[in-house]
Amino acid sequence: MTHLTLYTTLGCHLCEQAEAMIKSCLPGSTYELELVEIANSDELMTAYGVRIPVLRRQDIAQEIGWPFTPDDIQNLVNAT
Repeated sequence: MTHLTLYTTLGCHLCEQAEAMIKSCLPGSTYELELVEIANSDELMTAYGVRIPVLRRQDIAQEIGWPFTPDDIQNLVNAT
């Protein structure tokens, strides 16, 4: 199972769109999606504050930033 992290913050409409896109284009059994609130960490705010939403595949430390497409998500999940 692929572990994906979506860096987000409360009230971010782009983050909501990204989450919906991820859920609609990936079968639920092939990935685990963790939502991480960046406002709880100064380090995450520095890294992602102006870039969210950002989707990261943890095992290969690769990430894509918004705007991304369903194809971008598929490419990230299928990367080796």
